[in-house]
Amino acid sequence: MISEKQLSAEAACEYVKEGMIVGLGTGSTAEFAVKKLGENVRDGLSIRGIPTSNATKILAESQGIPLIDFSETSFIDITIDGADEIDADLNMIKGGGAALLREKIVASVSKEEIIIVSGRKLVKQLGKFPLPVEVIPFSWQVVFFQLESLMGNPELRIQQGQPSVTDQGNFIIDCHFRKIKKAEQLEQQLNMIPGVVENGLFINLCTRMIMADGEKIIEKKR
Repeated sequence: MISEKQLSAEAACEYVKEGMIVGLGTGSTAEFAVKKLGENVRDGLSIRGIPTSNATKILAESQGIPLIDFSETSFIDITIDGADEIDADLNMIKGGGAALLREKIVASVSKEEIIIVSGRKLVKQLGKFPLPVEVIPFSWQVVFFQLESLMGNPELRIQQGQPSVTDQGNFIIDCHFRKIKKAEQLEQQLNMIPGVVENGLFINLCTRMIMADGEKIIEKKR
């Protein structure tokens, strides 16, 4: 039986056409999309990909997808990526896989940002999933105290006894806001803290959500 993740991923790949530049997302759901695109490339589809993480780069190369970077383009035709949470307005929390910085850069220059999710990722209000904040290592304690004052209940992400390090060499602080009422305001507020590189609130970036609920595909456009 095909999983909801795979169903939504393969439905999104139908929007990828000949000659497109494609943003390749990170995470377990996006992985299905990369594999499907690789299959399509081997069947003759000509595309070029821009990966959002080193892990996705390795996967895409193994699938035979030609890759470029921003020295060769200033835009992306379509990006397919996942989300940790998404609400009815198609605003999201992303960054559980620590690729939020590259993911937001890629999303910001994408003509279409397709977010692929299973039904359980759709929420009434963002915040139950911890909100990642990427910080430079030098400033993490300073940022941590600022996040405490914002009632973010911050927690430095630890992996194997050491701070988890992103592809850019930064740390991640996960904030447990529980409920985020003014997501756009909070996104700006967090990014104003010196030492913060980016945060996992993705506001007004998703143009189309493809959600698999059981065997049913539900699409919603912004």
